[in-house]
Amino acid sequence: MQTEILEPVGVRVTDVDLTHPDADLWPVLRALLAEHGVAVLPGQEIDDDAFLAFLQGFGELAFTAGETPLEGYPDLNLISNVGRETPPVSNFHVDTSYVAQPPAYTALRAVSIPAAGGATQFTNQYRAYETLPADLCETLEGRTITHVVTGVDLGPDDEAAADHPVFRPHPVTGRPALYLTSPKRCSAISGMSPAETEETVATLLAHSTRPENVLDHAWAPGDVVIWDNAAVLHRADHAGVVGDRVMHRGMVGAYAAG
Repeated sequence: MQTEILEPVGVRVTDVDLTHPDADLWPVLRALLAEHGVAVLPGQEIDDDAFLAFLQGFGELAFTAGETPLEGYPDLNLISNVGRETPPVSNFHVDTSYVAQPPAYTALRAVSIPAAGGATQFTNQYRAYETLPADLCETLEGRTITHVVTGVDLGPDDEAAADHPVFRPHPVTGRPALYLTSPKRCSAISGMSPAETEETVATLLAHSTRPENVLDHAWAPGDVVIWDNAAVLHRADHAGVVGDRVMHRGMVGAYAAG
């Protein structure tokens, strides 16, 4: 296994074969993800069975209530622009943050790569926290953001809102990261008025997504990318996409104990 650190966030991992992975792959990747947020594994010509086995190596899988599963694979879902008259809309966000225990990891495997465009972008939320102005850090210390669901049809027993620290310690390392999601899903900051919440969330998002804090991952055939939802925001860049962009997605529910 070889690694190359990516800037401003992520690590590229080569000399790995996900059709016959070594047993030590998962603990190594857990450690890399906790530190670097994103792992790019290129050249993986795998099917959904192998992709599912890779995800299961991290632990029990999770699925976002209200989304449509991939046929034959109830733990996976489809990300696609095929057949759409207008490009999908994607804002920087954290997956399923409106539940008390958000999924630990999300992964995509490339199925069809467009001829142009279609990158996935990631932010470094450790760095976003560490570079916040001191007065804003002081104002937000100890506060929480209420994350709410939007755009997903939930059942009566599904979670629809959860409070999380603005400065959320990583569940494994304890390292703090700036934890927020898309503005529509950040309904309140504790101790702030709605107007103050809106202004503060906009400030935090602009700070997190400034160009020097964003990695653009340009997809190649065979790419598998996995990221730590406690350490990054992500979005798909649908501007200027030419051709079909098809990904299969899976999520891991919890971080490994210890």
